[in-house]
Amino acid sequence: MQQNDTFVLITGCAGFIGFHVAKKLLAEGVKVVGLDNLNEYYDTKLKEDRLNILKTQSNFHFIKGSIENDELLESIFTQFKFDSVIHLAAQAGVRYSLKNPEVYIQSNLVGFANILECCRTFQIKHLIYASTSSVYGKNKQIPFSCEDRTDHPISLYAATKKANELMAHAYTHLYQLPTTGLRFFTVYGPWGRPDMALFTFAESITKGEPINLFNHGRMKRDFTYIDDVVESIWRILKTPHQPESPNLYRIYNIGNRHPIQLDYFVQLIEEKLGMKAQKNYVAIQPGDVLETYADIDELVKDFGYAPMTSIEDGITRFVEWFKEYY
Repeated sequence: MQQNDTFVLITGCAGFIGFHVAKKLLAEGVKVVGLDNLNEYYDTKLKEDRLNILKTQSNFHFIKGSIENDELLESIFTQFKFDSVIHLAAQAGVRYSLKNPEVYIQSNLVGFANILECCRTFQIKHLIYASTSSVYGKNKQIPFSCEDRTDHPISLYAATKKANELMAHAYTHLYQLPTTGLRFFTVYGPWGRPDMALFTFAESITKGEPINLFNHGRMKRDFTYIDDVVESIWRILKTPHQPESPNLYRIYNIGNRHPIQLDYFVQLIEEKLGMKAQKNYVAIQPGDVLETYADIDELVKDFGYAPMTSIEDGITRFVEWFKEYY
């Protein structure tokens, strides 16, 4: 990718992953336009505090707005010369989708269609977009490979993300738009989302409130530290598609390839906080899967990088931030 003369658009720049990706690009001297609607899905103060850090950088330009607003998007693409787009804005969360399906349709389907149309119209060189490990749904093959079938999602959230991959494939095929979808596996770390397990567990333990361990603590997750996610995205961004390449449509798993059982995860949080948790062992919830486990061989082969941060180091860094911030 070219630097200094063009901008990169990051949607969802005040979100957890978007904030860290924006910070990395700004530190590398890339000009960034950040778009975010600062919705109230979780504490807006956390989003605003992330955003205030980004705003200290002279090569960062923030626009408040939604990807569902096609007129706004078109005006942004007209105003700035984007080299690439990193699309991280979306309505996240499996359980929230059970009660608020319309939000997912608007943000994840209508919004993504708007992004694709702008990328096509303005001849963007590379669209990188967030997918999720949730697309694997009822997949029984372990570890999850990008070659596995993903046509049995068990939540609307997962279904919309699978739809994103299919929509991107259509645009790549029809318009030769280079697209790269990233299936994130349970991303965690400082400035993380308050609706994610690590954050909710730390908060409840600190307050002396009980925590629920679903599937009686026997769930396994391939927890992936945020710095490893950011480095993966950075390497993908700075490695351009070759115009003659037949493979303009790509999907990668971004995971740590080390599934951790929920019981051990909580044990580490207890150790780092120096406090014991009150645990409620409960049944698995609708939309949840028993285990996630990423096969990242393609990421390693194409970009020479594999996420390496251990769960012990990652939780230590999160708890240090959590204590300082709160």
